[in-house]
Amino acid sequence: MQGEFVMTTVAFLGTGTMGAPMARNLAAAGVDLRVWNRTRSRAEPLAEAGVTVVDSPAEAARGADVLITMLLDADSTITAGREAAAALNSGGVWVQMGTIGLPGTESVCAAAAEVGGVTVVDAPVLGTKLPAEKGELVVLAAGAPEVRERVQPLFDAVGTRTQWVGEDPSKAAGSRLKLVANNWVLTLTNAVGESIALAEDLGVNPEDFLAAIEGTATDSPYAHMKGAAIISGEFPPAFTLSAAAKDAGLVSQAASDAVRLDLAEAVRARFARALTAGHADEDMAAVYYASKR
Repeated sequence: MQGEFVMTTVAFLGTGTMGAPMARNLAAAGVDLRVWNRTRSRAEPLAEAGVTVVDSPAEAARGADVLITMLLDADSTITAGREAAAALNSGGVWVQMGTIGLPGTESVCAAAAEVGGVTVVDAPVLGTKLPAEKGELVVLAAGAPEVRERVQPLFDAVGTRTQWVGEDPSKAAGSRLKLVANNWVLTLTNAVGESIALAEDLGVNPEDFLAAIEGTATDSPYAHMKGAAIISGEFPPAFTLSAAAKDAGLVSQAASDAVRLDLAEAVRARFARALTAGHADEDMAAVYYASKR
């Protein structure tokens, strides 16, 4: 059951592919929302949904009780988030929902401590553009029990499920789980692309490959979704290849010397090749082109 909103205003930073639909769903749930994006024009369409678009992170957070960051990387998150956190109401909560890796999450906690009086919740999300639009994300959260009731209604507005995995955000339990899940998704994306490239090389109709696995134990709706994009040659971004490449780097960065991630390193190399080939702004399924010589 969804909780009731007890905060007056929420500041939301980052209205990209994921952030914009998340902000729309929060507004639709009745949240008083102020949004900021580095490129203001990407945030302005949200005004039609009753969202207030502002010119700075501090303006978004001034008088707000909760700050949500959904920015691309750690540097932008820390820079904008620190400015906003300093403007929050006393006892404010900083909910970090982007994928920024383990050092990035530690830096967010450090920045909040520097500001003082701000509690962090580590809460990256699983899902891409369509689940974000439908409010069907999965939130992987770590935060103190005493703040969970305050932020749960926000999570209910953007997702279908919240998985609480820890109480200390500085240990980045949510971000750790997100990297594990991302490793799986990125590997699966590459497997689909490579299998279709192999099918073409062997003179096999790629649609026959998808038909062959359909309904078997090895089937995956994701394979059909990404496979259809590859076969059509059209890659409208549900999650850009450049963002996927960033996440692949975070996975490699997070692993210790005690584990060998051979597939993860191959995945990272394939995304790098596809970036070099000019597919950065296409959907990550365009990593298929990394199979081409």
